[in-house]
Amino acid sequence: MPQVTVSIDGKAYRMACDEGQEQHLMDLAASFDRYVSHLRNSFGEIGDQRLTVMAGIMVMDELVELQKRVKGMETEIATLRKTRDDALAKADKNDAALTGALANLAERMENLAARLNADRAGS
Repeated sequence: MPQVTVSIDGKAYRMACDEGQEQHLMDLAASFDRYVSHLRNSFGEIGDQRLTVMAGIMVMDELVELQKRVKGMETEIATLRKTRDDALAKADKNDAALTGALANLAERMENLAARLNADRAGS
């Protein structure tokens, strides 16, 4: 199992990860380090554990907000799909009605042409 060393708040941490996930883990650690650095710059020396907890809460807050946005988008997608499906069903119904009307009209025209031909033949 591969291992990488990440740096958070100036401290090195050796971590294991799945094969091929080394860069992803380093990117995650760098992102978390930015939260910790932001808090340290905002609050000064408040203790490593408290700083880490606060950064974790900030990350979780962002995650919850993103999950809400995803849920809203999923709802919007479902609504759009239903609207699309309803429109397609209506279009299919309209196509069927139009096809039926055209078939009826064609039949009437054929009957009329047959009557006209019969009248001409009888004259």
